[in-house]
Amino acid sequence: MKRKKKFQLNSKHLLIALTFVCISAAALTVTNKASAGPLRTVVGYAVVPFQNGINQVGKWLGSRGQRFKNADKLAKENAELKEHIDSLNEQNNLLVQQQSELGDLKKLYQLDKDYSEYDKVAAEVIARDPGNWFNTFTINRGSKQGIQKDMNVISGGGLVGLVTEVGPNWAAVQSIIDDSSNVSAMTVSTNDTCIVSGDLRLMEQGKLALGQMKSEDAVTVGEKIVTSEISDKYLKGILIGYVSEVNEDSNHLTNSGYLIPVVDFEHISDVLVIKQLKQTGGN
Repeated sequence: MKRKKKFQLNSKHLLIALTFVCISAAALTVTNKASAGPLRTVVGYAVVPFQNGINQVGKWLGSRGQRFKNADKLAKENAELKEHIDSLNEQNNLLVQQQSELGDLKKLYQLDKDYSEYDKVAAEVIARDPGNWFNTFTINRGSKQGIQKDMNVISGGGLVGLVTEVGPNWAAVQSIIDDSSNVSAMTVSTNDTCIVSGDLRLMEQGKLALGQMKSEDAVTVGEKIVTSEISDKYLKGILIGYVSEVNEDSNHLTNSGYLIPVVDFEHISDVLVIKQLKQTGGN
């Protein structure tokens, strides 16, 4: 019994068959529409859905690619915008700083004019003790610039304190708000004396203690307080602050109260040192 031979289609035969199909399809395209209708229908059912799927995939991939492009573009624009904003913030901070420094210089200039009878040297604060207040701090001028111990220091419209220690190019300053400070002062309207005492706890409320005022003196709120002529260290007539409260003491002989200092002791950056020492005085 002979075994049947398996049908085999070699590549040559396959090529011939595919060529025939292609020629037939090409011939059908040039025939009339009626004869091409059934083939078109078959092609429509078989090819069109597949082609639509390919188109949808292509559109989806295209949209995804466009999204990526848009995302990259937006990321780049966002980075550029952030860099521009950072630059503007830096410029704004610089302008604010320069404006603040200009304001401080204007105050010093006006202060220099207000006390034009004294020779002065300008200095910058370079260090201070820890805390919220400039009760003790260091400036960048010293003996080489003619600064001596006990010279008066002014800033921001009035009295800051005294020089307590001097080096060649630096000096230490103790301000009138320090707990150990007591300043002989007087009222401008009557020249009656009083004592301004430093108190860091009171400075949390923005004021200093005012005491030893005679009870018969008509000291009112808003009265200007300046350094008195009887002080042995402070020059006469330097503005300290303004009275904010007056009360009669229990002895009915003196009054006490509070004043608001004219200097902002929370923010001091530049000062003027008066290059003159007080020669006479009492307290």
